[in-house]
Amino acid sequence: MKYQSQAVAKPYFIAAIALFVAQILFGLIMGLQYVVGDFLFPEIPFNVARMVHTNALIVWLLMAFMGAAYYLVPEESERELAMPWLATLMFWVFLVAAGLTVAGYLLVPYSSLAKITGNEFFPTMGREFLEQPTITKVGIVIVALAFLANIGLTILKGRKTVVSLVLLIGLTGLAVFFLFAFYNPTNLVLDKYYWWWVVHLWVEGVWELILGSILAFVLIKTTGVDREVIEKWLYIIIAMTLITGIIGTGHHYYWIGTPEYWQLWGSIFSAMEPIPFFMMTVFAFNMVNKRRRNHPNKAAVLWALGTAVMAFLGAGVWGFLHTLAPVNYYTHGTQITAAHGHMAFYGAYVMINLTIISYAMPILNGREANSPRSQVLEMWSFWLMTISMVFITLFLTAAGILQVYLQRFSDNPLPFMVVQEKIAIFYWLREFTGLVFLIGLILYIWSFFAAAKDAKAGVGAEPTGAAA
Repeated sequence: MKYQSQAVAKPYFIAAIALFVAQILFGLIMGLQYVVGDFLFPEIPFNVARMVHTNALIVWLLMAFMGAAYYLVPEESERELAMPWLATLMFWVFLVAAGLTVAGYLLVPYSSLAKITGNEFFPTMGREFLEQPTITKVGIVIVALAFLANIGLTILKGRKTVVSLVLLIGLTGLAVFFLFAFYNPTNLVLDKYYWWWVVHLWVEGVWELILGSILAFVLIKTTGVDREVIEKWLYIIIAMTLITGIIGTGHHYYWIGTPEYWQLWGSIFSAMEPIPFFMMTVFAFNMVNKRRRNHPNKAAVLWALGTAVMAFLGAGVWGFLHTLAPVNYYTHGTQITAAHGHMAFYGAYVMINLTIISYAMPILNGREANSPRSQVLEMWSFWLMTISMVFITLFLTAAGILQVYLQRFSDNPLPFMVVQEKIAIFYWLREFTGLVFLIGLILYIWSFFAAAKDAKAGVGAEPTGAAA
């Protein structure tokens, strides 16, 4: 660890992984409720499990992004973080707000939560992924502004690099587009139109800039390739990301009452969205092949390469499968959407956060890399989580194809619930692979405890001071 203030990233990483575990547990509860409808009812109804599952995902990814920024920005800027105390304070504000919100979801009916938090005075609740009470949304804005001020001042006062500036653009966009969560028009078409400005322009726009900058940082550190080479790649990737991602928002506008021209523009530009992800895959493997050093943290390099491949498959290939308007006409809102969503989020955002945590946590603990034994455990966790996610995606895709045919395309379409019974086998298979995913996540966590145990016993890689 080069700068003392980088240590503020550690609690963000730990809390992120804890929330990740909660997300997966509630995902397994939901998965079982698909086939055993009264499982944990009425204690945890399906709609509550879904809220916790999706909201925990968003919060832990944001928390990990913040930890990544607090770790890499001081190193890129070659100076201490502007206000480490503020970063620590905002961590606790964010964690307590997230905890109270989840407790509210679980302990009181959603309508009661809306009354308790004064939603009637400034209504923002009730929309998918944006279910948070208004007071929580205000808290998120405060945390985001404090975070941006901290990161921005650090960058402005220090060295400016392409990595840190791209990261700052992405983080600024993240904060700006979240403001549309407060806009809740009564017209449903207008509501959905701007709802996608949060949901799409986050995950298929500014978050991709954050992904690209974190990946570039890890590759610079682990490969020893010239910064200029990596930065040129990053410029091209983010340009394609913004060109395709912004206009590609139109692929969500096909069937919600918006003008017909979105069917053309949405299809064309969203069909181009796999391009930056393919470029990212070529970029990652190219940099590793050109490396000038063999970094001892082989697990972090594996996560970095895996991020590029899985992001291309999940966000790129599976996104393309149902993005053209004539195809989306039949597939929207089916399990094909769920298949794309699972692999895209895992490949693009879960894996890049696991990459930076894998790289940074050993250094924050005084080692350049974890012990060989713990890295083997971590690599096992990589393969268990990644392969199980591939199978979750394949099972959901198969369920979606059957669902489309039986419910929407055949000469005698069947009712929704009849179709659900016929594709239940795929839900059982998805539940099993979800359990395998959880085992992989537990193994990932255990690898860090094993590393600490090995370090205490004097086994493993050299400390950071010796490596330097």
